[in-house]
Amino acid sequence: MKARVLVADDDAGVRYTLRGLLEDDGLTVEEAVDGEAALARLEQEPPVDLVLSDLRMPRVDGMELLRRVAARPHAPRVILITAHGSERHAVEAMKLGALDYFRKPFDVDDVLAVVRRALGMVRLEAENERLSGEVNLLRSLVFVSPSMARLALLIQRVGPRDVTVLITGESGTGKERVAEALVRASPRADKSYVRFNCAALTPELAEAELFGHARGAFTGAVRARPGLFREASGGTLLLDEVGELALPLQAKLLRVLQEGEVRPVGEDRSFPVDVRVLAATHRDLPQRVAEGRFREDLYYRLKVVTLQVPPLRSRPEDIAALARHFLARHTERFHMPPVPLTPALLERLTAHAWPGNVRELENALESAVVLSADGTLDLELLPGGTSAATPQANTGATLREKLDAHEREIILAALAASKGQRTETAKALGIGRATLHDKLRKHGLLNEGEEPEQ
Repeated sequence: MKARVLVADDDAGVRYTLRGLLEDDGLTVEEAVDGEAALARLEQEPPVDLVLSDLRMPRVDGMELLRRVAARPHAPRVILITAHGSERHAVEAMKLGALDYFRKPFDVDDVLAVVRRALGMVRLEAENERLSGEVNLLRSLVFVSPSMARLALLIQRVGPRDVTVLITGESGTGKERVAEALVRASPRADKSYVRFNCAALTPELAEAELFGHARGAFTGAVRARPGLFREASGGTLLLDEVGELALPLQAKLLRVLQEGEVRPVGEDRSFPVDVRVLAATHRDLPQRVAEGRFREDLYYRLKVVTLQVPPLRSRPEDIAALARHFLARHTERFHMPPVPLTPALLERLTAHAWPGNVRELENALESAVVLSADGTLDLELLPGGTSAATPQANTGATLREKLDAHEREIILAALAASKGQRTETAKALGIGRATLHDKLRKHGLLNEGEEPEQ
């Protein structure tokens, strides 16, 4: 792809000359009649790689343009065009972040040398950023797909900037791992990192856990607690499954984000906190806003930046890398001989839709490793197999029977992933505990003599 250069100069003759020179060198060139027009262009897509700006222009001059461009996130690099005798201004511009400069009247070879050197630096910086982002995310997640590489780049860009980030994606995609990568890329990396599952507690207990409480504030409050916001002060707080937060707590969370202080339950005073908030959810928050189940003002407060973690079915090229990783992890864990990723195994894995995403894939491989023998993986133990562990409807089965068999398989995978914790299983499946118990009874998965919850 050609590099894109924006030439900002109020002299049409200079713009015409530079456009011809740079286009002949294989670049895409756009023009701006002054600094204000240049700033307006930089608000648009596609992004510009390099800005060539005259020092003296009406409305917004080259120095002011440089200051305002340098303050932008992921700003293009700037080269200034100065008049003869303006070396003092050129030195000042370099201190403000200009990459280089050349003088008018300019020599063609000098201009090309400066621009080529600048674009070489831009490409090198972009490649370093990309590699740094991938290395950072690879410490938490295994991937080779372009969509995850793009996510890694966005993490590297937003991580150092102290803004609230909303991480969205289906259950099992690795949203917590993305949060960990954001923390590592943050200036707060060496400070507290606190995680809270918004679906794990009743609203009353969640309020006390998040914001703290005074001694005697409620039954069982035998001592005061500062709360997770104060524990995380100076660092980062991850609000996992934020879509499950009760509406009264949403209002209190919004006040904390707006005012930077918390008031514990039973206290008559507030305490300042300095916390970077990350939020994660598998819910469709705009839909919950439309339904009146999530505050619109809180939604916009949380989504300063939104990172979407793609589902596994949209990046099948990651399945092989993930499978090798999980096979190595679990054979080592259970002191078993290595299991190769054979073509037949890979074909079975890539044929499955993985509704439970990476979590389901890991659980399926862990189960298959445990139940296999002699270092050979029994393919019938994997989703779509015909063993007792994963029954498959026969070819004459009705659609309802096939759907029931698939539902049973998904529930088994979720139960294994949560190590039998039914509250966690219900949350991962997006259903209530009572609904989960109904489905366990339907599929014959309740323990003997156990009655379903009402």
